[in-house]
Amino acid sequence: MERKSDELRDLAFVRNFTKYAAGSVLVKWGDTWVLCTASVEEKVPPFLRDTGRGWVTAEYSMLPSSTATRKDRDIKKLKQDARSTEIQRLVGRALRASVDMTKLGERTITIDCDVLQADGGTRCASITGGMVALEDAVAKLVADGVLSESPIVRRVAAVSVGICGGVPTLDLDYAHDSTADVDMNFVMTDDGRFVEIQGTAERDPFSEEAFATLRGLARKGIAGIFERISLSRA
Repeated sequence: MERKSDELRDLAFVRNFTKYAAGSVLVKWGDTWVLCTASVEEKVPPFLRDTGRGWVTAEYSMLPSSTATRKDRDIKKLKQDARSTEIQRLVGRALRASVDMTKLGERTITIDCDVLQADGGTRCASITGGMVALEDAVAKLVADGVLSESPIVRRVAAVSVGICGGVPTLDLDYAHDSTADVDMNFVMTDDGRFVEIQGTAERDPFSEEAFATLRGLARKGIAGIFERISLSRA
């Protein structure tokens, strides 16, 4: 059955997917699959030492067989590619918006996002799955008595929208993304506020009315994502 233009792809969160990470989730978002794990270290970057504040950061990579043609590992080039660097910075910024760093204390939580299979929307899946892994890691810290209360003050999620063949479309897969006239990513909180908006007109500039339509689609998609996250906790 063909998906409607205002519908999310099939979306599932397989929690506690790995044994050793403080939080882990396999995000299955259509044909995009991303493994997100959260690791906790009792240290912070030098600029945060003796401040009483913690840090949340992220790393992102696509495995060699995640696309139709093999992608070389970054280590082969002795440096990370620009796209991966840009995405992991986005994921880190998005997740830091969810945390009160003073309540986290002087420790670092690193979210590793490894793309197992890519069919569009890997950055949105990484942010959303990263939030789930982060929340599970924090819950473990509280349960173990390391933290007296959760430092998470809000949840974040992300979704893509675009104009494809003149049609405003929610949750772009690769076929949509590669041909879209407008391509946007919205990172939003569970109370409906914006963390980051990325948008590009691939051909003709888009109007304020088109932006408002896409923003409305993103709100609908984000609400659906949070519903599915809640179901994964049941």
